[in-house]
Amino acid sequence: MAEDLQPMITPDYTPTDAAAPTGEVVIERASTPLEVGPKLNQTAADVVRFLMQQGEMVTATQSLTDDMIELFAAEVGAEIRLVDPGEEQENELLKLLEADFDQVELTEDFPIRPPVITVMGHVDHGKTKLLDQIRNANVAEGEAGGITQHIGAYQVDKEGRTLTFIDTPGHAAFTAMRARGADATDIVVLVVAADDGVMPQTLEAINHAQAADVPIVVAVNKIDRNNADPNRTMQQLSEHELVPEQWGGDTIMVEISALQNLGIDDLLEQLAVVAEVEDLRADPEGRARGVVLESNLDIGRGPVATLLVQHGSLRRGDPVVAGASWGRVRALLDDRGNQIKEALPSKPVQVLGLSDVANAGDAFVVAPNEKVAAKVAQTREHSQRIASLGRDAATTGGARLEDIFNQIQAGETATLNLIVKADVNGSLEAVVDSLQRLGRDEVKLAFVHRGVGGVTANDIQLAAASNATIIGFNVRPDRKARELAELEKVEIRTYEIIYKLIEDVENAMVGMLAPEFEEVVTGDAEVREIFRIPRVGAVAGCYVLNGAISRGSKVRFLREGAVIWRGTVSSLKRFKEDVREVQSGFECGIGLSDFQDLKQGDIIETFEEREVARV
Repeated sequence: MAEDLQPMITPDYTPTDAAAPTGEVVIERASTPLEVGPKLNQTAADVVRFLMQQGEMVTATQSLTDDMIELFAAEVGAEIRLVDPGEEQENELLKLLEADFDQVELTEDFPIRPPVITVMGHVDHGKTKLLDQIRNANVAEGEAGGITQHIGAYQVDKEGRTLTFIDTPGHAAFTAMRARGADATDIVVLVVAADDGVMPQTLEAINHAQAADVPIVVAVNKIDRNNADPNRTMQQLSEHELVPEQWGGDTIMVEISALQNLGIDDLLEQLAVVAEVEDLRADPEGRARGVVLESNLDIGRGPVATLLVQHGSLRRGDPVVAGASWGRVRALLDDRGNQIKEALPSKPVQVLGLSDVANAGDAFVVAPNEKVAAKVAQTREHSQRIASLGRDAATTGGARLEDIFNQIQAGETATLNLIVKADVNGSLEAVVDSLQRLGRDEVKLAFVHRGVGGVTANDIQLAAASNATIIGFNVRPDRKARELAELEKVEIRTYEIIYKLIEDVENAMVGMLAPEFEEVVTGDAEVREIFRIPRVGAVAGCYVLNGAISRGSKVRFLREGAVIWRGTVSSLKRFKEDVREVQSGFECGIGLSDFQDLKQGDIIETFEEREVARV
């Protein structure tokens, strides 16, 4: 036994006859000889023998101090840098989050992936209707004003080939969302109405697609209209370097009618041909990476993010970092809401389990473990917070929206402090971006706070302290927030159409803000039970919290402060009797016109429009 131990305790140490590694070697603190030795071209036994010669009794699996590691490195002539455990993994992840995914080298050995196709075009030119026909779902219904206001991603199968579609809003305010769509896409479908021709957002979409260097396929829509003129539309497009194939150019143009379902199959076939020519491939192995298309806060499910996987495979249980958010993937849902186990490249999925609402447009990557994911997210959050310092520093001395013009007339430089709340992150980004463009020399815009979710009492308190106006887009204040706003004299303006929001703020700046009507909340009731009645449908068993609920009243249906439906109270009952009105403190049954998606805890808010004098 003593002879066996002799080599381990000899004081004579000479380094293994191997050259020291060149350059800086990164070693984690508390590493063992088994980990340190190979990094410095030595063995674990070399490390143990050397340290024993220095009077340090260690084993091959024992953690070493910084001094021990540095001493051995100096002995073998190596330059090292000690880092905290996981720091290198964090740095690697941070680099991946900042990396340009398009720079990943792909070869023909990788499998073919579905093309990511972005649908772009001017507002009301038929983009959403086109996607409706492709995937046989009616998305347009329920969109305020018929305008798509959130980004969506869908997959369809056509003759054995899978195609991924991204639907981007067409309104000018959503430029940033549309630009993000172009950056994440392989092919752009440019929808142009044959009766309207090339419009401002059409040119914008062309610029985004050309900047992203992706092929453009033009869908000349609405050819069924009497005043449709496809040739005039093609002529206008050719003036912007999109010359049709039938005119000797290289741009594929397909005449369609999304309404009549004409030419859709031809369009899909052309897209499949373009995808085949592009030879799109991806590595399905390794940690997933991609981009956040959309995110929102959902009642009961928490933060929900729509991710587009670009490389690798995303699986349930993976620890994920998405910008400054992180978490373990609790559930993966496809575009139809079905739970799936993994998402391959070009697959859009909804992910549950993140710690916070991710920023639309952020990169995401799978981390080695949750600890590293959390640390990276914290690092990103700190970096973003430092970068934003000073950007919105002007938060005092602001004026209310309705007082702005008076300050301008008095020759003062007015500061409009705003708190902006929206239902989803993409809408929030679009609203803030649009408002920032309205700033001018005599009016400075300062964003005190911006966030996703309903208007809360905390928002009211912040607005009162900073003299800010609250702008809500597709969200509403709850009763507590309304009462506090009235007490603190805080101005809240809520909108469901973005151009109305922009118009009001712009009009305030030129002294034209004088609404003829204002909405007055007349009552709100909490849904406490849902009854299913044959031939009638769902009826909400409610408790009236405030004011009074009247039959025939206009109503907003709120879930977690977000407006999810508007309509009227079609029926109102106390016990089994029809009644015209139910006061606060009483229970009642409420039937809503054309709405059945009732859940306990939802709020039914009734309101009326009252004429107000111009000031």
